[in-house]
Amino acid sequence: MRVLVAGVFDLLHPGHLYFLRRAKEMGRELIVIIARDEIVLKEKGRHPVIPEKQRREMVEGLKPVDRAILGDKEDFLRPVEEINPDLIVLGPNQEVNEDELLKKLRERGMKSKIVRINEKYECELNSSSKIISRVLELFGRD
Repeated sequence: MRVLVAGVFDLLHPGHLYFLRRAKEMGRELIVIIARDEIVLKEKGRHPVIPEKQRREMVEGLKPVDRAILGDKEDFLRPVEEINPDLIVLGPNQEVNEDELLKKLRERGMKSKIVRINEKYECELNSSSKIISRVLELFGRD
């Protein structure tokens, strides 16, 4: 079974690894779509700390990941169509309406199923935002 996840994956942390391991357990091949820098800026109002090509390289180097690719700048479903996954796995922080996504997939002739992993990996620094706050706390804003 081909499994697909997508995300920013800026400042990798144990929560990312937990999510990727769980997704990999659901199939034989795990492919990750990395959000483009300009899309992150548009959706989050800030640039990622790590540039997209480096984020892709880092994620692809993780043991659970078979392949990582950069997303499309105009049509987020284009790479999904090309990959044609059996399963799309969403994480607990992804604000995606599953019914709307499923409808868009069906409109394009895809039969992918969608699963959400709701549990988070609990640790002190389990999000990129927490890591950024910690760095600012330790080293100031200069």
